[in-house]
Amino acid sequence: MNTADSQSPFAAINQARSYLASKVIGQEGLIDRLIMALLCGGHLLVEGAPGLAKTRIIKELAGIIEGNFQRIQFTPDLLPSDVTGTEIYRPEDGTFNFQPGPIFHNLILTDEINRAPAKVQSALLEAMGERQVSFGRETFALPELFMVMATQNPIEQEGTYPLPEAQLDRFLLHVLVDYPDREAETKILQLVRNENAQISAPAQTLITQHNIFSARQEMLALHMAEPVEKYIVELILATRNPPERIKPWLEFGASPRGTIGLDMCARALAWLNDRNFVTPEDVQRVAHDVLRHRLILSFDADAQGITTDQVIDDLIALVPVP
Repeated sequence: MNTADSQSPFAAINQARSYLASKVIGQEGLIDRLIMALLCGGHLLVEGAPGLAKTRIIKELAGIIEGNFQRIQFTPDLLPSDVTGTEIYRPEDGTFNFQPGPIFHNLILTDEINRAPAKVQSALLEAMGERQVSFGRETFALPELFMVMATQNPIEQEGTYPLPEAQLDRFLLHVLVDYPDREAETKILQLVRNENAQISAPAQTLITQHNIFSARQEMLALHMAEPVEKYIVELILATRNPPERIKPWLEFGASPRGTIGLDMCARALAWLNDRNFVTPEDVQRVAHDVLRHRLILSFDADAQGITTDQVIDDLIALVPVP
């Protein structure tokens, strides 16, 4: 039986959060950001060393959500048609039929996105931005529930194709994943040992698509006071015309997608915390993940070892809170 049918969107999604926390230890921040991207209808770029449960977390989410899942391993020899699909010739009637590729699923994991060449990355990012695939004269719509989680490995740079800054802007969030602490490491060891010793039952559907779409409507209905809205705009404008203290460090600021991202993610965070209003603290808590990939630092910042997160910290400190 579908356990989410009789539940409110908030109850269903929080039950799913608890389930993911029991299956992915020590990555509570990533769990919240993944749920946040799902609620906002955005896409997630996750960067971290191998073995930090990046693949596991979205596979676990796929097991409890109403929808289908596809993993695409990005490699240097991948072609755009391997992602979007291609036309297949039918000799019996002499016609070509479009065969949809793996992008035509609800949840997509693109593993090591920076290993594929620019043409493949562009095909993926176009599908992410337009929610459709064009092939020849035809256009094919992607599912209404559609989310891409892309991973990057920051350790190996040889043979990789870093995403251009303009394409990174297509991602709602850029999340950095770090190693778990000692306690979490012990729990991971015990969890995997228990899983290997038992035959696990199939996961139940905890989140329906109706839950997700209803939650999005509830989020949009949250109250955002005018001063909070102005605070979001001032933060973004400060990235384009930065205060003197950080002006030498910034080459380019955030686009309007950054403004929209701050608004949506702050609403999602307030909704997940069971509040019907958005606070400046909500904006500050999501600012790093929303803006991290949208700011282009100057050569001076690189030379001084200044990181994007440090610049965002200073922006939060310098822009007055309403």
